[in-house]
Parts: sequence; structure tokens; C-alpha cells
Amino acid sequence: MSILRKDFLWGGATAANQYEGAWDVDGKGASISDHCTNGSHTSPKRVTINFEEGTLYPSREATDFYHHYKEDIALAAEMGFKVFRMSINWTRIFPTGMEDKPLEAGLKFYDNVFDELKKYNIEPLVTISHYEMPYALIEKYNGWEGRECINYFYHYCETIFERYKGKVKYWLTFNEINSGTQAIGSVLSTGTVKGFDGPLYEAPDKPQERYQALHHQFLASARVIKLAHEKYPDYKMGNMCIFATSYPMTCNPEDVLANQEFMRKMNWYCSDVHVRGKYPSYAKKIWDKLGVNIKMEPEDEDILKEGKVDFYTFSYYMSSCISAQADKSGDGNIIGGAPNPYLEASDWGWQIDPTGLRYALNEIYDRYEIPVMVVENGLGARDEISEDGKIHDSYRIDYLKKHIKAMIGAVQDGVDLMGYTPWGWIDVVSASTGEMAKRYGFVYVDKYDDGTGDLSRRKKDSFEWYKKVIASNGDELE
Repeated sequence: MSILRKDFLWGGATAANQYEGAWDVDGKGASISDHCTNGSHTSPKRVTINFEEGTLYPSREATDFYHHYKEDIALAAEMGFKVFRMSINWTRIFPTGMEDKPLEAGLKFYDNVFDELKKYNIEPLVTISHYEMPYALIEKYNGWEGRECINYFYHYCETIFERYKGKVKYWLTFNEINSGTQAIGSVLSTGTVKGFDGPLYEAPDKPQERYQALHHQFLASARVIKLAHEKYPDYKMGNMCIFATSYPMTCNPEDVLANQEFMRKMNWYCSDVHVRGKYPSYAKKIWDKLGVNIKMEPEDEDILKEGKVDFYTFSYYMSSCISAQADKSGDGNIIGGAPNPYLEASDWGWQIDPTGLRYALNEIYDRYEIPVMVVENGLGARDEISEDGKIHDSYRIDYLKKHIKAMIGAVQDGVDLMGYTPWGWIDVVSASTGEMAKRYGFVYVDKYDDGTGDLSRRKKDSFEWYKKVIASNGDELE
């Protein structure tokens, strides 16, 4: 008998900016991702203010879900998906984010997607904003630093909540919102990069702008959650955070305190606001250390209290070690921290730590005691087509098997785990590097870093393996 709940939501995850393509079809506007070039592990993608002729912008076509959605959803159904995590491209509905009226063609596209999912009894899990902020809002307001963005986001949500009632039940407000606590998040999440032109990892580190932007995202999230709870009682509203499991580098008490500080800033700051409806007690210390002064209006505290999430979701890819000494950041550890000598790493330097997922699940559930869902987890690898025309990705099966075992262990520990959607169930453009070589999917897409490829789909070995996992509700992992 399966340890996981009978209604466990097995599925896979994607994001419009990395998957959808059709970047300017039917009036769609440009998002921040449409301004990002391709890159590689050694040469990261860039943000350009103006589009450069002859430069590849991979999100423009991505892996073209826009024109392949029926084929892709059929593949998901063949695997037995119960849930399909996706996002809506804000600029497909409101090209600049500031229009009064939405684009009907954009709304209709998602109608078609949701109808196709319903045909196979697959539940959509929709991220409302997933690294695709309208670039026009960056140009005018420096992204979420401008409080004006709250009302624009609210109008966007009013539109999609009403349009897709009866079709969508599960919603996430912002993807990996706590990336905004790091400089890299200024490009991907907060949009506080007005006038910036350069490599992703060289984005200016301006904590005042980022934390002010985060405050506005918290308010926007809370307001639309309140709207959903009042007007659409069937909707279940969640948040989405990166969970970056970290350990003290040594048993030196100074390392323990340093790790606690990292965990608070990286893993708890944003979710404490989302779940508890208020800033945590340690927030002021974070602000003071960074020289941040959050501008708040008198009504802000009440807004946060009135918009708490129903369930907690997170991405989990790696763990790291934290030292009180000078930063010992390792190759690939994009959020800081030193490599753990007890762990192996992926081709991109991301440390592989299934036990860290079990630890994370226990910590999250102990803290909040609301249902939890792992909505991103996976192995980026260089998949090769063998002479037999197949992709033998046993390394991916091994990775996912160990992480599913860790989830089952957490459930046995007492965690209320509601579902699992591995990242990039089909190959998509990498968010961190802008490349195709870093593949995650159960389905291989014929698309390459130079922009070539016919976009055809083929199943990897992991496809049939995951199909058996779902059919057995996690009992059959070998």
C-alpha cells in the first residue's frame, strides 16, 4: 500500500518564458526574459536594453509549447500526469502590463491549453508570474520598486481569475520570490534593473531596491489571495520559494550562527510573510545589515494579514555549506555557500543531496503546518542521442528515484505532502544560463544552443520509468 496520499498530485513543471515561445505572436509584448540572450556554463546569458541583430534570444522560440501544446499535453497524459505546472505569460495578456483591456488572443490561447488538459483530467497548477515581468514596467518604474506595479498585477489577476474560473483551481502568485533576496533576482524576479545592460551575474547589487520591490510583491500577492478567497472560494492559493538547504560548514558555533542567518534570509524571510501574514522578528536585523529602509503605507500590515497562502510550494535542487569565514562559494552554487565534501555534483556544479530534501520538507512543515508541494526538482545534464536513436538517461532516473525516496521518508516523518512536479519534464531553456545543453526533461526536444533544431519530441528512458512511478503512486521506483 502506498505511503503517499491517494490523491497525490504527480506531474511536471514548466514556465512560459522558458517553454512557450511565440514571443511576439498576436500582440504579445516583451518581457524581461525576451531581453535575455543565450549563454553557457562558462559564458552566462546577458540582458540587453535593445535587441541586437544577429544575437540569439532563446526565450523567443524556447521549445515552442505555443504551437505544440496538444502534442505535449498528450505526452504528459501518457505518463499519467495528475497535475501540469505551467505559467501564464503576463505580456501575452497585457503587452506592457499597463493596458486597461486584455488581449483576447492571449486569453484564448490559455483557454485552449486548459481545455486540452481537462480532456485528459489533468489539473493545471498555474504560476501567475514566473520570471516574465513586462519589460515596459522595468523601463517606467524600475520593476517592482514602483508601488504602481501592485495595481497592474491586481488587474492582471482580476482578469485571469474571472476568465479561468472552473478551469483552474491551484494558483501560485510568484515563482521563487525569495530569489529577490539575491542580486541575481533583480533580473529574474524583481525587475529592478532599469538601464542595465550586461551579464546576468553582473546585475547591480542594490538591496534597497530589491527589498522594497519584495515588499510590493508581498502586498500584490496578499491582495490577489484575498480577492481569490472572497470571490472564488474554490481557488487554492499558494506561494513558491527556492528552498536552499544549507548546513554549518563545521560544528564551530560561529558557523552554526552563520548558517542560521543564511537560512533566515534565504529560506524563511519571504515564506514567513506569505504564510504568517507578517514580517518575521529578524527582518529588521536583515534590513539594518544591508542598509535597507522599507517604505510602508499605514494599511500595509493589514493587507499582509488578510492574504495568507493556503499551501506552500518550493523548488529544490541543491544544498551548500555556510561558514562564518570569508565566503567559500563553490562552482555552480549560485546562491552562495561552500561545496559539501560528502556530496557529488552535477555537470553544472550543483550539489546532489536527496537527504537535504527530506530535511527541507520536515523543516517547512514543522514551521508552518500547511500542505506542502515540491514543484521543482530535477537534474540538468548533457543528454546525448545514442546510436539506437534513444536517450539513455539512467543518471536522471537515479537522481529522481533518490529524491522521491526522500519525499516518502518525509511523509513517514509526518509531513503533509500534496504533490510533486519535477522541473522541466520536457526540455526547456535554462533560466540561469540561457542554454539548451542543460536538459532536464523526460522528453527530448530537438533544439540546440545555436538556435537550430526542428523541435521534434522524443521520449527518454526516464519517460517510461516516471510513467511506472506515477501508476504505482510511488511504490515502484526501480
